[in-house]
Amino acid sequence: MKTRFAEKLLQAEAVRLSPDNPFTWASGWHSPIYCDNRRLLSFPAIRTFVKEGLTSLARENFPEANVVAGVATGAIAMGALVADVLQLPFVYVRPKPKDHGMGNQIEGFLPEGARVVVVEDLISTGSSSLKAVEALRKAGATIEGMVASFTYDFPVAHDAFEAADVKLVTLSDYPHVLQCAVKQNYITEAQQQMLSTWRENPAEWSL
Repeated sequence: MKTRFAEKLLQAEAVRLSPDNPFTWASGWHSPIYCDNRRLLSFPAIRTFVKEGLTSLARENFPEANVVAGVATGAIAMGALVADVLQLPFVYVRPKPKDHGMGNQIEGFLPEGARVVVVEDLISTGSSSLKAVEALRKAGATIEGMVASFTYDFPVAHDAFEAADVKLVTLSDYPHVLQCAVKQNYITEAQQQMLSTWRENPAEWSL
């Protein structure tokens, strides 16, 4: 599954390289690579692959879940698709409460006794994903775990999820994408070395 999904990411050109003009993440880190999973929504066959993959992960790992929550904005669409297959209620979680209207951070109806599986599109440091978890817990939900399309597999994210007591399972990860990119000549050997160096210490690389 991890290799197949990595191939889908490259097929949809969802992986972008820009070592000379690095991307800036919400965490403030600079990165020579960017994975745009939202691009996958535009390709029906790949969209179905991701929907079915995430649904399978949710069923196998978190069978007690009775609500699906998507993390805004990247995982709203895919989270809703997963909830539809599972025939479960769906909500989505904003990064922070709205500053107008009802002031909601969680959109939709979160029933009492909700046991939630969270759907995310991408995990970098894990900070934004776990903020959604915190908001759901404050609202009284029990978090069964999280399924995500892709993770950069940083140690800081592993530590953050462990500290938050949240199990994370993903369709693919950075090492598998890099392996597929090399095999398909999507990146050169020099780029592979640079990308490997970056992943070892992205915070230091940013400086």
